[in-house]
Amino acid sequence: MAKNNILVVDDEPEIREALVIYLKSDDVDVFTASNGLEALEILEKETIHLILMDIMMPQLDGIKTTFKIRESKNIPIIMLSAKSEDGDKILGLNVGADDYITKPFNPLELVARVRSQLRRFTNLGSFQSNGEEIIQVRGLMLNKSMKTVEVDGEDVRLTPKEYKILELLLENKGRVFSIEEIYELVWNEPIFAASENTVAVHVRNIREKIEINPKDPKYLKVVWGIGYKVEKR
Repeated sequence: MAKNNILVVDDEPEIREALVIYLKSDDVDVFTASNGLEALEILEKETIHLILMDIMMPQLDGIKTTFKIRESKNIPIIMLSAKSEDGDKILGLNVGADDYITKPFNPLELVARVRSQLRRFTNLGSFQSNGEEIIQVRGLMLNKSMKTVEVDGEDVRLTPKEYKILELLLENKGRVFSIEEIYELVWNEPIFAASENTVAVHVRNIREKIEINPKDPKYLKVVWGIGYKVEKR
């Protein structure tokens, strides 16, 4: 059985030890780090499938560490913090976290959220960054480091969700994504009935911004009955 590797990053030894006990199983190995610098070192040496990341840590905190990880990796990150203010949650999600749990947490809920993120990551594909900072298809160019999009040299202003959808499709050119896959990967939550229209509206908005003729798109294509894709060339 292939094992999933989880990295626990927290400066409190008791928290790290407790999380190892909760998470370690026949199909899960747990690595630990006491700060962001140690976490980055482990990521250089080991294949990690999910990270539990404390926010308040010495040397390199969880926000800065997550931001650094997101420069090259798309593995699930769940933030842990003793703070419950919305500002901390929003900040963590904005820099690339996939979920957020406030301490003290219910162990069963934490394990359930970890399993959910691992399942989504495994079933829908890791979609790891290919290492390219700039992805281009003909006149369409997305700069990952700058979070910008251009069409034929002209800047295109996308909302954060529109950008994430386009980035997902560009990084996986030629692959057809269902509406459910797009929603779960971009919104990081299970799809519900009204969500299908939400994805369609976002795709329509993207087309209005990047296509010369949105009714005859050359970049963002619909595959009827299946989903959406960006052509490879």
